[in-house]
Amino acid sequence: MTSDNLSFVLRGIEDVVYEQRPIPEIKENEVLVTVKKTGICGSDVHYFVEGRIADFIVKNPMVLGHESSGVISKVGSSVENLKVGDRVAMEPGATCGTCESCKSGRYELCPDIIFAATPPYDGTLGRYYRLPAHLAYPLPDNVTLEDGAMMEPLAVGVHSVSNLGGLRTNQTIAVFGCGPVGLLCMAVAKAIGASRIIAVDIIPARLDFAKAYAATETYLPVKPEEGESKIDYSRRNAANMKKVLNIDDRGKTSIDLVIDASGAEVSIQTGFYIVKSGGTFVQVGMGNPNVTLNLGLLMTKELNYKGSFRYGVHLTFLPYLISYLGS
Repeated sequence: MTSDNLSFVLRGIEDVVYEQRPIPEIKENEVLVTVKKTGICGSDVHYFVEGRIADFIVKNPMVLGHESSGVISKVGSSVENLKVGDRVAMEPGATCGTCESCKSGRYELCPDIIFAATPPYDGTLGRYYRLPAHLAYPLPDNVTLEDGAMMEPLAVGVHSVSNLGGLRTNQTIAVFGCGPVGLLCMAVAKAIGASRIIAVDIIPARLDFAKAYAATETYLPVKPEEGESKIDYSRRNAANMKKVLNIDDRGKTSIDLVIDASGAEVSIQTGFYIVKSGGTFVQVGMGNPNVTLNLGLLMTKELNYKGSFRYGVHLTFLPYLISYLGS
């Protein structure tokens, strides 16, 4: 175990440095993890570019990162189920366990959650990270550390598509945004047995990757016309998408679930137009927090419009995903 704890620190907007931080001292029920793999989340980029996400504002230097895996380098005196050298996926959110949200299994809504790289708490992009022992999940031998780091964003996909979206076998899903979370939402839909998985993005190369990865079909949005309002563009884009992909408002060719993993206003608006009456729309991506929504469509189509914040039931969620991947 090295005495070096080099960490990747965000000091302000577009201001990041490598900085030595003290190695955390662990309590009796905690473990110290040598971080080996960390994914860069869209939230890390938001904090880097804008210094905030909604009401989470970076006011002091903060270590970035929360999608991580590593190897245990020290265990607390009361920890019995883990040992030095164990390879683990790291759950980045520690909750109180006693509030109304926690008791109902909606841990992501705990008001006292300590979540890595969410102000004011430091993240995992350092050599070492201290973690409650029950939030370090051992990885099977056939699951890589890279896979372990992807358990957290995969949990976001499962929460959005299955828990909130309620997608079932032989249903149709459209996913706006082919970044990592969007792709993982498609992978979850494929595992569930969706009949159509439609990927939407403005970058052709991303659509090509999505088609090779999990999507059954792709759609490249039309270009906006000069002077065209966002809502008019979205209506025209949706009409074209329906025509090109043979999408109806009802029946077997309708879209049961829309996932927006882009946060783009026109994607959200287009999604309202293409999802079927009585369908579900889950908002996963975070862009401009203030956008124009068509309340007429929301009401007359009786849409189930849901926000997705991280993922829930994490005390069983990550172990289940790790077990599923290992099998």
